[in-house]
Amino acid sequence: MRTVLITGAASGLGWELARAYYAKGCNLLLTDINAEGLAKRVNELGTERVLGLAGDITDATLHQQLLHACAERFGSLDVLINNAGITHRSPTTQTDPAVFRKVMAVDYQAPVELTLSALPLLRQSRGQIIAIGSMAGWMPVLGRAGYCAAKSALGQFFEVLRAEVARDGIRTLLVYPSFLDTPIDQNALGGNGLPAQHGRSTIGNIRGADWMAAQIIQAQARGCERLFPDRGSWLASLLWRMAPSFYYRKMSARFAAEMD
Repeated sequence: MRTVLITGAASGLGWELARAYYAKGCNLLLTDINAEGLAKRVNELGTERVLGLAGDITDATLHQQLLHACAERFGSLDVLINNAGITHRSPTTQTDPAVFRKVMAVDYQAPVELTLSALPLLRQSRGQIIAIGSMAGWMPVLGRAGYCAAKSALGQFFEVLRAEVARDGIRTLLVYPSFLDTPIDQNALGGNGLPAQHGRSTIGNIRGADWMAAQIIQAQARGCERLFPDRGSWLASLLWRMAPSFYYRKMSARFAAEMD
């Protein structure tokens, strides 16, 4: 029976992935900073196949607790899903540098450090790493400088790691969603580090977390290395590369309200 570790599992995409893997008969180790929400999710599934450990994903102590639980409770780690993340909605020049540091710590540094710590277990199982990136790592999105930077760094790191761990039998799937209807945007930070006070602007369709989870499960089953689930955003990323001036004009018009 495979063991799946999912970060940011109390809501949104993480929860939908937990439900999907639970239905496939997997053992689940779930973590989230929202202890109350995580406990409710674990109780909702409510079997010995599910364990929840709440904590801050940037804390290296939590990483060790999670990996110890994988080994002691389930005997293995087969799939590591780096899903936990935060974002901000604020013009770059009006954003406290502490916000950028926090976004980078959660969206880049934490998954990097957790993954490196998990490699011994993943080598034993010849397992898989799934990293949830973003199309914002492929193209600039106004008012999201820190998020774009973190997701770009995430993608580049795992692209390099992919080739280096393939010799150990470890597979890597990088997922590049666009705008999803999940709490990450509902809980976005403003430039002062408090919750953002204005709504978000978007590009393309807003998809549900359940739809995204199903796409990931299918991509994993097909042995995909990368998943670009939203064709509209993928085309926008090509536009950014082929006609950046035109892309900037369209982006600036779409996100003008957020810049004021």
